[in-house]
Amino acid sequence: MYGALWRVLPGPWPVKLLIALILVAAALYGLIFFAFPWVDALLTPQNDVTVGLGALPQAPAQN
Repeated sequence: MYGALWRVLPGPWPVKLLIALILVAAALYGLIFFAFPWVDALLTPQNDVTVGLGALPQAPAQN
């Protein structure tokens, strides 16, 4: 598989290495900034949970 990809890239081996590194960097960039956030939005439950002292429960009124 990798041999076939290496043969398809143009130029001598230093140029092939540079092109291969650029392609790997582009694939990682696409995964980190586009694919993973999209999948995270699908898989993470959207409960909108906040932690803090926002609204404390009130004690019942005594008559």
